Amino acid sequence: MKDLTKGTPARIMISFAVPVALGNMFQLCYSLADTRVVGSALGETALAAVGATASISTLFIGFLSGLTNGFSLLIAREFGAGNKEGVKRFAAGSLLLGAVTALSLTLACLAGLPWILGLLNVPQELLIQSDSYIRVILSGLFVTMLYNACASVLRAVGDTTAPLLFLIFAAVLNVVLDLVFIMYFGWGIEGAAFATVLSQGVAACLSLIYMFCRYRIFRFCPADFKISGEQVKKLYASGLSMAAMMSLVFFGTLSLQCAINTFGQDIIVAHTAARKITEFCMLPFSVMGVTMANYCGQNTGAGRMDRIRTGIRQSLLLTWIWAVGMILLSWTISPRLASMVTGSQNETVLNTAALYLKVNTLFYFAPAAISILRNSLQGMGDHVTPICSSMIELAGKIIAAFLLADIFKYWGIIVAEPVVWVLMVIPLIVKTRALLR
Repeated sequence: MKDLTKGTPARIMISFAVPVALGNMFQLCYSLADTRVVGSALGETALAAVGATASISTLFIGFLSGLTNGFSLLIAREFGAGNKEGVKRFAAGSLLLGAVTALSLTLACLAGLPWILGLLNVPQELLIQSDSYIRVILSGLFVTMLYNACASVLRAVGDTTAPLLFLIFAAVLNVVLDLVFIMYFGWGIEGAAFATVLSQGVAACLSLIYMFCRYRIFRFCPADFKISGEQVKKLYASGLSMAAMMSLVFFGTLSLQCAINTFGQDIIVAHTAARKITEFCMLPFSVMGVTMANYCGQNTGAGRMDRIRTGIRQSLLLTWIWAVGMILLSWTISPRLASMVTGSQNETVLNTAALYLKVNTLFYFAPAAISILRNSLQGMGDHVTPICSSMIELAGKIIAAFLLADIFKYWGIIVAEPVVWVLMVIPLIVKTRALLR
């Protein structure tokens, strides 16, 4: 366990963030391994089928990740206040409510999948492969939630190393299973999906075993899962706020994907590649967001608002330095990066992906601030302002999908996000300054 209420803020945040960053990087390996193996072994049509449905898995996995991260903020506050009984009570509740929510969401997603694919405008020639891939991914939402819940609980008490080690193992296993299921067993696009779900399941099981063996406080008994209505209310108030924040972001992405899927296979593949690279480029932003949510949660519980002010300033500086590096990277080798991700030599694919990256990276200072400020606000107990900011993003992307894309085609998609970022950071800055005066 690690107490984030003591020590130099920058040093504490970096020591917390590095394992989280490595964990997220290896988690990206799940997605990149699927993309590269599918593209190289099965061709661009199969890769387009994965890309056409990527926003579905991103949406629902993001919802569950936000839910469990929101649950963990209550654990962090109890830990910062020194209340071990509160830590145990909310940890058990987060596992229980996470399981109930994940199972309910899985059933709803599978039942409504044909409608969802139709809403996304998935091309008819990709429909069969897209359906078979995303159906397996959605069937595994429970194990994905279980790993995220365990990792969130451990991070709330300052343990970021164990989730990293389990995820590294799972990422390596995913690559191996990708090759075995696709190249050896010939399972096609479904093999990549099975590899991802099975690997996540292994990470979840290892995390549960570790929690039980390493920390006495997490040796739950049946009585611990008998949570009160008040506890359910508190958990869902925090969890659904984070989940809604994440979902609004991904609903916006889903809206853009609806438009992108009408531009043809080359654009779908190019955008898939660009988004995979963007996930890597923005990794420190999301990592620092997770760090600040837990940092602010513990320090709010301890009443140390002065440390929160210092932490926010220092985290912004660190992420903006990274943003400068990503601008230089995108303007020098972005076509090569797109080729590495997809295995494609199609000039239209590579140049389109590079164009997206070159424009968007110029505005990375805004999403860096967005990730840090809205997670900091969640950690301090403000569940409204981050959602309002995310609603701005949703509205902007819907307008881009149904208006700008129709007029300017893919250029409408490219310019939409920078404009939205600038608009959505404004309420976050105003609210943060008000809370920390």
